Amino acid sequence: MRGENPNPLKDDFLRYVCQTSAEPMGVEVERADGCRITDRSGKTYLDFISGIGVANIGHAHPAVVKAVADQAARYLHVMVYGEFIQEPQVRLAKRLAELVSPPLSVTYFTNSGTEAVEGALKTAKKYTRRKTLIAFKGGFHGDTQGSLSVTGRDVYQKPFRPLLPNVKFLPFNGIKHLKAIDRHTAAVIVEPIQGEGGVNIPDDDFLPKLRERCDETGALLIFDEVMTGMGRTGRLFACQHWNVLPDILVLAKALGGGMPLGAFIGRPEIMKTLSIDPPLSHVTTFGGHPVSCAAGLAALDFLIENKLPDRAERLGRYMMNQLKKLSQIGGVKEVRGKGLLIGFELKNAQLTERFVSYCREAGLILGWTLHSNTVVRLAPPLVMSEDEINKGIEIIRAALMKAAS
Repeated sequence: MRGENPNPLKDDFLRYVCQTSAEPMGVEVERADGCRITDRSGKTYLDFISGIGVANIGHAHPAVVKAVADQAARYLHVMVYGEFIQEPQVRLAKRLAELVSPPLSVTYFTNSGTEAVEGALKTAKKYTRRKTLIAFKGGFHGDTQGSLSVTGRDVYQKPFRPLLPNVKFLPFNGIKHLKAIDRHTAAVIVEPIQGEGGVNIPDDDFLPKLRERCDETGALLIFDEVMTGMGRTGRLFACQHWNVLPDILVLAKALGGGMPLGAFIGRPEIMKTLSIDPPLSHVTTFGGHPVSCAAGLAALDFLIENKLPDRAERLGRYMMNQLKKLSQIGGVKEVRGKGLLIGFELKNAQLTERFVSYCREAGLILGWTLHSNTVVRLAPPLVMSEDEINKGIEIIRAALMKAAS
């Protein structure tokens, strides 16, 4: 009929769902499984970003789907966090304690990464009784007030100031600047590899020196592994590449196997501070939801049993080698990464925008990072096959040639 809206769902999406960008991707999702997303028209996309690092074991993994269904049939939300004994929470917390190096053994579950960061910052300030926080330029830790306060990009902070006071930013990978950490510092928060900052990998001595400086001053070291954790970089946790253990480890994204789940894990004496002076110092209604924890445990068990961190390391080397060969086409500045967290840096923002758009038209989902408009982040599911990787590389090759012409 003349005048009838040919796409009412998209119209309602733009009208009723709060938009966070001027031009959203607009893929109308019908289903997602494994490494692929299918839209309502039947077009299938190869997912090279895993829902921004969430689908490490692929979309709608059968083990996770079963765990969700089984737990939903038993009980959903029953009580505010920490008061009732809920088996999925306990089992996942115990499993994490077995996998994280001691003495980190106590987990606080949240709904998301930024909530986990908020909890970690509050815990550090309460435990140390200090006020100053130190973060790094180019870092990203979330968009809530406290997390944004330690996110090192002025353009995102400016509209929401004033933020938390007493926050200092140091250059990432700058060892000589670590002397700014002193006995007034409650905590230092850092991503072992900066994700949104452009997949920036530190020199081998940076994190050990940071750990050393925190030990000297009594500041707590918080590792934000929301993006880099759960096998993404070729280790279960990225900090294991440098054999450095934080005082508090922050996880989310892939932790829930596709369900909303975050966590921060610390030493018992640090985490105990949330239950005393006063009790209920940090509470959440839905954090550690039993369905999310059941999904997280199923995802974690599959990840470990199938040695997916090792697979990520092997496939990551292969993928980076293939991407580096594309530099002969032109427009490629650098390829860097660890495991299946890869930064594909192009020479300018206009080329990058065209390239990502051409890839999506050809059925490949990519995305560039918030802090750099020239770095395309590739983070495919760790279960992706070599055939799927090769198909994606061919799409990237064709899109790069088209964008650079």
